[in-house]
Amino acid sequence: MSEQTPATIAIAHDYLTQKGGAERVVLALHRMWPDAPIYTTFYDPEGTFPEFRNARIITSPLNRVGVLRKDPRRALPLLPLASSLMRVKEPLAVVSTSGWAHGFRYAGDTLVYCHTPARWVYLLEDYLGDEEQKSLKGRVARALRPGLKAWDQAAQRRRTRYVANSTVVKQRIEEVYGIRNVDLVFPPHSVSTDGPREPIPGAEQIAEEGYLLSVARLMPYKHVDVAIAAAERTGQHLLVIGKGPEEARLRAMAGPGVVFAQDLTEAQLRWAYAHGTALIAASHEDFGITPLEASAWGVPTVALRAGGYLDTIVEGVNGVFVEKSSVDDVAAGISQVQATVFDTASMKDYVAQFAEPHFRERVRGLLRQVSDDDTSSQQV
Repeated sequence: MSEQTPATIAIAHDYLTQKGGAERVVLALHRMWPDAPIYTTFYDPEGTFPEFRNARIITSPLNRVGVLRKDPRRALPLLPLASSLMRVKEPLAVVSTSGWAHGFRYAGDTLVYCHTPARWVYLLEDYLGDEEQKSLKGRVARALRPGLKAWDQAAQRRRTRYVANSTVVKQRIEEVYGIRNVDLVFPPHSVSTDGPREPIPGAEQIAEEGYLLSVARLMPYKHVDVAIAAAERTGQHLLVIGKGPEEARLRAMAGPGVVFAQDLTEAQLRWAYAHGTALIAASHEDFGITPLEASAWGVPTVALRAGGYLDTIVEGVNGVFVEKSSVDDVAAGISQVQATVFDTASMKDYVAQFAEPHFRERVRGLLRQVSDDDTSSQQV
């Protein structure tokens, strides 16, 4: 079918409540099929990208509960049932998921673009972080884990084909689901360097001298606290872009050289990268798209040598690696990146291989393989 024709392809995603890399993947899919419905458990127009306002979005009944819509993690005990009741009637679906959308009820074939098998099942300790291991949330999550794992494994067995977004996720899918020969398709880098730039209120002063960047949800496993402490140890300003449950704790520990920002427009995000000197990425990521966004602006990254960053960073080309998510290691990485001369042209050439057209081509090719219907496969 043409990219504009509805009713043959559906898009599905866990929940559209934030502006993260997974949501950018859904945006890329929406641009491929702008008339395809998007099925999701929660949709918060104010929390995610404004482009979704033009989409036909179908949500679960839980979306009517405001407190859950604002923080879907609160709905953890309810999400297996809510997801199982989501019915997708189209004969072919592209499913963007890290745990819930692959459990929707699909009438036809599915291509599951997996950002990671569910962290709250297979990486629970990392998901909770040190502070919440003994909290009520941690105890509830551990109690629910056996049932969630059974639900997740059953959901996987009903799906047609899985695709991994990084090498480490490919290995994780093969390990936890027992699937072999999982296809690998990198998510698209889609932050454009063209267009207007809009200053971020409160950050104009530190922009005069330049600042380090942290672009991540404020979750324990993102280690934004390490970025803050390392920036302050090296005497650098830091712009923290993101929101999440760690916000109050991080603001309390941050000094005057740290500025927090969230819910940025694309123009503000362009301004943020344009004035950054380096990106700090100290977490164990499933892919790690922010170094590509930074590289497009000629901004190098200090990253943990693990996970998805191994796919997106070439040391000396667009960043440097550190061995641990510790203040000592990250501070040393900051000093190293500032002492290194990076070739901006080489950095941008490297990023070009992650452009959206490559992603589109790979997804279309895999959809043709998934569909058993010759007519449908000719139409995608």
